[in-house]
Amino acid sequence: MQLNRLVSFHKTLGDPTRIRIIALLAKGPLHGQAIAGKLGLTPPTITHHLNKLRDINVVYDRRDKNTLYFHLNTSVIRQQASVLMELIEKKEGEKDNMEKSIVERQKVIDNFFKEGKLKNIPAQRKKKLIVFEYIIRGLKMGKKYEEKELNEYIKQFHEDYATIRREFIINQYMYRENGIYELNPEEFWAKSEG
Repeated sequence: MQLNRLVSFHKTLGDPTRIRIIALLAKGPLHGQAIAGKLGLTPPTITHHLNKLRDINVVYDRRDKNTLYFHLNTSVIRQQASVLMELIEKKEGEKDNMEKSIVERQKVIDNFFKEGKLKNIPAQRKKKLIVFEYIIRGLKMGKKYEEKELNEYIKQFHEDYATIRREFIINQYMYRENGIYELNPEEFWAKSEG
């Protein structure tokens, strides 16, 4: 989908005179003089607006002897409206997917944590990443943690702090330098597929 074309189309339609011309042409083809008369505007003004509508293919003209009649191209209007509706529906779909994802994450957390403690480390990668992300959220971005301090933090959730600490490094939640641990930006964190 070409965003520029969509924006240009709607910008051009964003004029009351052009909307009124479209409403007139919806009833049938008219020549410029008739449109000017019905709208109480000068022929040059109507020509200007018709040229703008012609540029986005909303109107086309047909000559009948010496008179140029303007027709409404309803298929273009329908097509542009459907593109806009697809965008809206896509965003709503993304919102639905996000809500489903939040519900799924909460189920995993509810299944694996009891009274704030991790019952066991999930075997399935997707669930494991959800659990690690839940734990990591309690750490502060930009703060440097000594290994002992990080171990104490992880012990609040599970006794196998060494495995979880190692997983934090493997899955790019944190990096380690000279025994000091620091959170990576979220963009680096491992993502579960699906």
